[in-house]
Amino acid sequence: MSGANAGLAVTTRGLVHVYRTEGQDVAALAGVDLSIGPGEMVGLLGPSGSGKSTLLALLGGLMRPSAGRILVGGHDLAELADAQVDAYRATEVGILLQGARRNLVPYLTVAENVAFAQASARRAGKTGTAPSAREALELVQVAELADALPAALGPGQAQLCALAVALSARPGLLLADEPSANLSATARDHVLVAIAGVNSAWGTTVIVVTHDAAVAAGMRRTITIRDGRVGGQGRGGEEFAVVAADGSLPLPLAALADLPPGSAVHVLRAGDRWVLVPESEG
Repeated sequence: MSGANAGLAVTTRGLVHVYRTEGQDVAALAGVDLSIGPGEMVGLLGPSGSGKSTLLALLGGLMRPSAGRILVGGHDLAELADAQVDAYRATEVGILLQGARRNLVPYLTVAENVAFAQASARRAGKTGTAPSAREALELVQVAELADALPAALGPGQAQLCALAVALSARPGLLLADEPSANLSATARDHVLVAIAGVNSAWGTTVIVVTHDAAVAAGMRRTITIRDGRVGGQGRGGEEFAVVAADGSLPLPLAALADLPPGSAVHVLRAGDRWVLVPESEG
């Protein structure tokens, strides 16, 4: 299937998600401000428990936020009715859950898995733009596996087939949670090439949660989530701190050795630069 498909822009403002565990409220996200342009490829980085997968689930409409706004394309996900969220998940976003076999129905062939996922898009009224099952499999270079059952697939093959299922409705946004987990370096590279190919061929916006440095290196931009907020971003090999909408500035972890939490600093203009000067030196 030829022709570019417009990727969806993603914006969050003051995004908060609180869940209850063992009788306590825990803030998985504590005010995330994020802007991703149509057609970008972005890696979400951060330690376990930082909120990356929660953010991905919220962007995919799998959960509702506790507060804040989520804008994906023309949708404000926090304002959609349940039926509208279902239609959004079926037509606008492709979700690749962690663990390839979680994305595949075990008793259906690979081609039948793609067709099964497309049925939801048809019920939601999306017709005419979705690829055929074979076209989706060809895009990720596993057309020869169309008639195979998931149990017969190797780990890398299963991940590529799961990717084809996530692409079944030709979404404007692809969300992938740890797509290289438990894969060999060769299989990981095949998955990365396939994801980049989707972005190139269709213009699909891609957001990938990863701990894998090789995966992060393949993204054009990385965003670090730390303690439930955006802690920094990387472009072209350089790391940047990111000023939040409320004016706060999470410092890089390396800077905390000299400026531990609770430090008072002067924020001073020095020519065309702004500098932080510890209180004791001011």
